[in-house]
Amino acid sequence: MATSVTAPITAQPSKRWLQLVLGVACMVAAANIQYAWTLFVPEIQKTFGWDRAAIQVAFTIFVVVQTWLTPIEGYFIDKYGPSRVVMFGGLMTGLAWVINSYATSLTGFYLGSVAGGIGVGCVYATCINNALKWFPDKRGLAVGLTAGGYGAGSALTILPIASMISHGSYAQAFFIFGLIQGAVIMLAAIGLRSPAKDQVIFSTKVLQSRRDYTLGEALRTPVFYVMLLMFTCTVTGGLMAVAQLGVIAQDLGVKEFQVNLYFFAMAALPFALMLDRIMNGISRPLFGYISDRIGREKTMFIAFTMEGIGIVALGYFGSNPWAFVILSGIVFLAWGEVYSLFSATAADTFGSKHIGKIYGVLYCAKGFAALFVPLGNILMQATGTWATVLYTVAIMDLFAAFLAVAVLRPMLKRHHVANGSVTPAGALAHA
Repeated sequence: MATSVTAPITAQPSKRWLQLVLGVACMVAAANIQYAWTLFVPEIQKTFGWDRAAIQVAFTIFVVVQTWLTPIEGYFIDKYGPSRVVMFGGLMTGLAWVINSYATSLTGFYLGSVAGGIGVGCVYATCINNALKWFPDKRGLAVGLTAGGYGAGSALTILPIASMISHGSYAQAFFIFGLIQGAVIMLAAIGLRSPAKDQVIFSTKVLQSRRDYTLGEALRTPVFYVMLLMFTCTVTGGLMAVAQLGVIAQDLGVKEFQVNLYFFAMAALPFALMLDRIMNGISRPLFGYISDRIGREKTMFIAFTMEGIGIVALGYFGSNPWAFVILSGIVFLAWGEVYSLFSATAADTFGSKHIGKIYGVLYCAKGFAALFVPLGNILMQATGTWATVLYTVAIMDLFAAFLAVAVLRPMLKRHHVANGSVTPAGALAHA
């Protein structure tokens, strides 16, 4: 079994923070492809009269393509570097919404979803991979900030997109914002670079592998599949909320309710979407930073439990507009961190040299979870209530929280002992 041991070398602070800023900018520009989709679904249904579940297949296609091509994109990142991969990703991201702006059939929207999945996949995989490699000593925070750009990025454009759609121009919104988003990504991509080889600063708080596993070696470890199962369980609920929040608000009768904050009033759905994007973005660096201090598994338990309880409460109290806004914000606060925690845990466990490919396979969990999104409509139609759907995904979140402390934590401890990881003093205090 081949091993590659890395020696700690001090990184260039200014250079790596610039790389982080560029990565965040790319993620912000790519965010709408996923997070603004829910605004378009009711308008597409109103325009063409298609079944809601059939329209949501486009969202599933996007997520499956984005996630399941990530291992291939990891190969291209290693071969051509981050700049070229993100440049291509920006082109495809812009093209996706241009295609949607001209689509007059479900096939057209499905084609746009394929282009969007390829584009966002290239952007997401590369920027996360770059953050993991530049900041091994602050993986949770760096990846959290990068993923936070994707989670919160759409908060900047939710209102203008919603306004353009409300004036009967959903196709125009697709076209204009597609061009803007693609251009921003391509410009930021010019400055992206990978760090020098073997440039590693190990954490003094978290156990981290002192050797780099290949993809094949990682796939032969039980801990990889425990993380894959947990990732699938936790990401399902969040994806369900992302894709269906507009539909859930409409069915609960709170979509058009005006939430009055004294200094301004806004309909419950746009307000909830804006708050959710902000909370989603905050959660990734917040919980990432916490995990750098107390450990990944403890942080997972706290966040996944919070998400499960929040989803149960949303199902029970969601027909109240204020409760809908607040509880959906809590759900997104506790969900967004999965993208910082699992990527950081994977790099801690398997090293950073091949993390693009390894996390690429692990990230396929999001694709598995996306397959459940259309099933949410079917389950709701069968039971007549969204509460059934929400309670089901809440159980999955609570199950993942249990696995984090009961299974993953002792398994990771044995894993690090087996590969000879050095235990830092800080990690001993939290073990």
